[in-house]
Amino acid sequence: MDTMTVAGARPIGEIVDVFVIYDDGTPAHMQILAEAKPTLSRPGRLVSEEQYGKRLQELRASSAAHVAALEAQDEARHQEDYEALLGAGVPEESARRMAGYTGGQS
Repeated sequence: MDTMTVAGARPIGEIVDVFVIYDDGTPAHMQILAEAKPTLSRPGRLVSEEQYGKRLQELRASSAAHVAALEAQDEARHQEDYEALLGAGVPEESARRMAGYTGGQS
């Protein structure tokens, strides 16, 4: 992995990538000097880059599923509000705008 350099500074040794999965499931990527022993900020374990990448993919998929569920709940709430407004005699265009409903046409 590329590293940033500071103008006028010379590296003091080879920098290596270290991958961690903390006990709470949080993945981390660190760069340390090759001769140094990694110091973890909390309980966890060193893992391969492949294991780190797999954990990132799991978290991204879980996050995407969570967002999709929230969006579906939000859409259902908008539809419910829209239908309640229609039932109260509010014109369709106004009901859609008031409820924020953009779903199917009636």
